[in-house]
Amino acid sequence: MAKKKGDLKQTVVARALAESFVAAKVCRPSDVPEVPARLAAFVDAGYHGQMSWMTERITWRGNPAALWPEARSVIMLAESYAPEHDPLKVLEHPDRAAVSVYAQGRDYHDIVKKRLKRLARWLVSEAKCKVKVFVDTAPLPEKALAQAAGLGWQGKHTNLLSREFGNWAFIGSVFTTLELEPDAPEVDHCGSCTACQDICPTAAFPAPYQLDARRCISYLTIEHKGPVDLDLRALMGNRIYGCDDCLAACPWNKFAVKASDLRYHAKDPETPMLETLSKLDDAAFRARYSGSPIKRIGRNRFVRNVLYAIGNSALPALKPAAQALTSDPDPAVADAARWAASRL
Repeated sequence: MAKKKGDLKQTVVARALAESFVAAKVCRPSDVPEVPARLAAFVDAGYHGQMSWMTERITWRGNPAALWPEARSVIMLAESYAPEHDPLKVLEHPDRAAVSVYAQGRDYHDIVKKRLKRLARWLVSEAKCKVKVFVDTAPLPEKALAQAAGLGWQGKHTNLLSREFGNWAFIGSVFTTLELEPDAPEVDHCGSCTACQDICPTAAFPAPYQLDARRCISYLTIEHKGPVDLDLRALMGNRIYGCDDCLAACPWNKFAVKASDLRYHAKDPETPMLETLSKLDDAAFRARYSGSPIKRIGRNRFVRNVLYAIGNSALPALKPAAQALTSDPDPAVADAARWAASRL
């Protein structure tokens, strides 16, 4: 006998938790009618910077129902990558590199997608339905869908956060042709707190719930091509890949759930030295960051970021490392090296 919708949904959630997701909720693809206007305002303000992919397929990004019209339900899932240490401590050591927590271990895309595919295969065999899985790889408003499903809400730092697991979480989704009972959407619980806004080194939040990516260190170190504006370089500190300040400041992290997979933990037992990283050529960079999300930005952008950190270190001992790259073949690297050397 076929299972009732409610029974099947409970089984799906139980299966998701068994796959080490910390939460699983359901919404419909059409449950985010506010997204097109919000996305249009973001793009019209130029907050997307060089991320031209945000304007491509903007219809799909604004309307998940258009991505796959056959889909009737979206199973939204959260997987914790909460750190076991204070991610802001490294900022006190200017000779070392600060790397965002999510990028300190294996690439989350690979780990989460494998879990999603196992869940999807099980669902197909159980309910004879069609499915598609996504984890940060399709034009989807994942955080909006997660809030619509009740996983959490988009905080003032624009990231998803939850009263059950804080904001150290990856989001994945399983679109399915099944009709599953949707959950109630989550409401905002930020209240009067402005911790995430107050800690931002570059004042990247024009207003609560708004992010100007052009000033965000995560954007500058990962997405931005070419030299970074001079007035922003000095504010980046020793952050060479991403920035965790606004996430780490959130009080809801007192409910953070331990990361389910040890592969999310740092590959390096200690934070790497800037001098060591500045010496990486392309082959050494690829070897060091094989299987890491860091590999995607390439050696040149990575070393550019390292040189900005060296320039911010106020450590004259690092000046030779900068001087060694002032004639680097990559113009942005050479520019960063000259800037760093001049500051030391």
